Amino acid sequence: QVQLVEPGGGLVQPGESLRLSCAVSASVFNFNLLAWYRRPPGQQREWVAGILRSGYTNYADSVKGRFTISRDNASNTLDLQMNSLKPDDTAVYYCSGDDFWGQGTQVTVSS
Repeated sequence: QVQLVEPGGGLVQPGESLRLSCAVSASVFNFNLLAWYRRPPGQQREWVAGILRSGYTNYADSVKGRFTISRDNASNTLDLQMNSLKPDDTAVYYCSGDDFWGQGTQVTVSS
């Protein structure tokens, strides 16, 4: 059973940066698609960013230019670098690998 674990959320102020790192219990090359999703308060879960096995990346319009998704093959982690954070980025963030999901981590952006 593949496991994905996302420690590392927290409270930051608008304009600050935060890096999420999802630990994957299998080689990141095993997955066709690794992705980050989020669920803002009172809303449905939405896609944030994804990286294909080929290395191709794609982003939701709301985070394009501010967030960067990457994978580390040596440590089997999926990372999300979040810069210029806004209050609208407040959400529970989930990492996923094909059909497998992490448990989620809270990110709060507030002054």
